[in-house]
Amino acid sequence: MKSLYKRLILDTATKSIYVALYLGDEELQVRFQEGLNDHSVTLLPMLEEMLKTIHWKLEDLDEVYIGIGPGSYTGVRIGVSVAKMIGFMHPIDIYTVSSLFLLASSSDSSEIVSFIDARRNNAFMAYYKQNNHVLTEVIGDCLENIDTFLSKVSPLATVIKQGCPKGYKVFTSHMGQKVSELHDLVPNYLQITEAERKKG
Repeated sequence: MKSLYKRLILDTATKSIYVALYLGDEELQVRFQEGLNDHSVTLLPMLEEMLKTIHWKLEDLDEVYIGIGPGSYTGVRIGVSVAKMIGFMHPIDIYTVSSLFLLASSSDSSEIVSFIDARRNNAFMAYYKQNNHVLTEVIGDCLENIDTFLSKVSPLATVIKQGCPKGYKVFTSHMGQKVSELHDLVPNYLQITEAERKKG
């Protein structure tokens, strides 16, 4: 069994793109930048440049971790599509991770609410406690009225709306869920579409 896996973490669920390359738990390359609604144009060239910098190829990867949302409908789809493409092209293990967890991992606070605005006084939120860089989920991903959700958590919790993920916390917190069937990999949108809302 390999002691040091070559790992890629991707997340495009927010207005920022996060891409990181790890050898085991060591971060070798990271990019975190705000996009201009152009994640689909930016992501692959960014990944290619990062791999080239450390003399890796896609087929060298052992594991890919993909943020599956919730978040921007289009953004989430882009990241998941790229992860599926990599998985179809190469025999690489794919893992899913909550984009709200990745957002929370940017903070070192002991209690964290990750927050992605969903308009109309609603937000995608989750609540975590953290001890020694290990995050434990207290309230999982949900789409809820902001005030209602915040009334359930400690007033001392830090609300995180943006920040560069610390990808190693995916591994220390054992948050990756292995995908057994790539065809079944889908984004976690949480939010119903406008068509479904009108239909209901």
